[in-house]
Order: sequence, then C-alpha cells, then structure tokens
Amino acid sequence: MESRHATILCFLFAGLLLFFIFNQTSDGSIPLFAFQSSQYCKPSTQSNTRNYTDALESALSEASMADKTVIIAIVNKAYVEGDKPMLDLFLDGFWLGEDTRGLIPHLLLVAVDQTSFEHDHANFESEKLYMSQEFIKMMWRRTLFLKDLLKWGYSFVFTDIDVMWLRNPFPRLNSFNESMDLQISADKFNGDQWSESNPINTGFYMVRSNNRTISLFEKWYDRKNNSTGMKEQDVLDSMMHEGVFRELGLSVKFLDTLYFSGFCEVSKDFKAVTTVHANCCRTISAKVADLTAVIHDWKKFESLSNSNQTSSLKWTNHVNCEDSWKDFNHPKK
Repeated sequence: MESRHATILCFLFAGLLLFFIFNQTSDGSIPLFAFQSSQYCKPSTQSNTRNYTDALESALSEASMADKTVIIAIVNKAYVEGDKPMLDLFLDGFWLGEDTRGLIPHLLLVAVDQTSFEHDHANFESEKLYMSQEFIKMMWRRTLFLKDLLKWGYSFVFTDIDVMWLRNPFPRLNSFNESMDLQISADKFNGDQWSESNPINTGFYMVRSNNRTISLFEKWYDRKNNSTGMKEQDVLDSMMHEGVFRELGLSVKFLDTLYFSGFCEVSKDFKAVTTVHANCCRTISAKVADLTAVIHDWKKFESLSNSNQTSSLKWTNHVNCEDSWKDFNHPKK
C-alpha cells in the first residue's frame, strides 16, 4: 500500500519535545504516532536548553527546502481532541489538495502545552476563545518563536491550523523573489496587492529572513507590554498604518482573496482558490464543522473537474461560524 511519510517535530517552548510521525496511506487515513524523549521532560537547565535548541535546529534543517524555507503551524491540545480534530482536517487538506502532498516533509508543527507557559500563568491546553487574555498571550508567544526562526536564517510560510491548503500556494507566492519581504493574507481584499488599506490577517503569511524582517519582528514583539487588550495582529496592523513598513524599507504584498480565501471573504472561483481560512469564526467546534463542509465541497469539485458542471458550484454557507458570534460584541476577524 502506497504511503506518504513525514516526520514533524513539535517543539514545546519550555523545553518538552515531541516527535510526531504522520503516515498518510492511500485510503486517506492519517494515523499518528508520538514519541517523547524522557531526557526532554526534566526541569529546564542550561544543558537541556542546549538539547532543545540542537533538536529544533536539526528539525528545521530536515524540514527546510533548498532555500531554507519551512512551513510552520502551531497547535495546542484543543486542536487534537474530538472525534475529528482540527489537526486532522488541516492534514486532510495536504492529502486531498492539488500538488500539496509533497509539501508535508517541509511542515514543522509547533506544540504548546501547560508546562510551556506556567510562567505566563495561563492554561494553554484548552481552547482559547477569540480575544480572551489566554488567546492574546498565545499569539504573542507565537510571534516570539517566529522572530527567533528569522534570526536563525530561516524563511517560512506561517499557517494557522484552520487554513485548508487545497492547492500548492508557492506558485502564487513570490517564493523565489528575494526582494519580497512579506506576503500576508487579508480578511478582505481591496483589489490592490500593494495597498496598506487591506485589513491584514496573520493566519497565513510568507516572510523572508533578512535584516528588514528581523527588525520588523523585533519591533512588533517589543510592543507586547504596551498593547494591553490587543492581539498581535492588531498591533502589526497599527504599525503598518504608522508607516513602520515603509520606514524599514519592507516590500510587502497583500494576498488576493480570490486565491487565498477565507470565511470573511469567500473566493467564488473553485478553479483559482488555493487556501481557505476559517477566519471570522470564534470557536474551534464551529471551525471544524464549517471546514468539514469545505472539504466536502472540494471533493465534489474534484469529482466534477473534468466536466462542465463546476461553474455552478458554490461553497456551503458557514452557518456554524456565523452562529459562533451570537452574544459576542466584537468585530469578526
């Protein structure tokens, strides 16, 4: 039986290391085997920290493409629980998408858990509701980790777990253009890929490691303690409107929702859509339900792709995500 095998290292920020091995078989199943080395489960010491760093650098080296680019996704316990966990759906996208299976060896999953964040006095194992204090802390910790990757010389595509990769995005990204510093998704696209009026979404973006992007992430993270009640995405958006991108000389492209779609603004073109992000959605259960519908819609499109019937296809309405905002007074993002 044909299988696709990828080893993905999950690095826990306080030092725990989990090696996840995903075997994708021809029937689409994705059994998971986890191996945890006891040497990484001890209290943090200088020696252990060196082990963590060595293991992470080894995993990055193994996962990176020829130009030192990796695909990064971050998970916590809530994303691997339930009858159909969010992580399973995320990996289904790679299995079912067009020209995406070959990207799995370049995927690095980064896991967070309670032990990792004891010093933040927050529970990072359970679901983080949108804009809760734990949610905001987790987003900032993510930014710190990604900053370190840039400083180690790795470029990356960061993707939230609730983004379905239905096609290989690299042909749509200027992945071989070294002058392109940042390419970032938008909740809604205003028609101009260079316009800073596009409302950015940090759930999917590609960033190239260089002095300009390292400076951006340093300035971004430095604002953490002076941005109470703001998630990191809002802070980056504020920096953009303050002119920080221009001050740093960054070349920034905003991704068209025709290709990089989401629940905030849905691409109507099945033949063009590359990724689908469950943004404008508050809970994991709602995301899972509506992304499951996305997978079903995609399978239907694929089954009809050799006929003339695809032009009439429409995405299933995201009713669960719409309902997730009831009794919650905050803008959808």
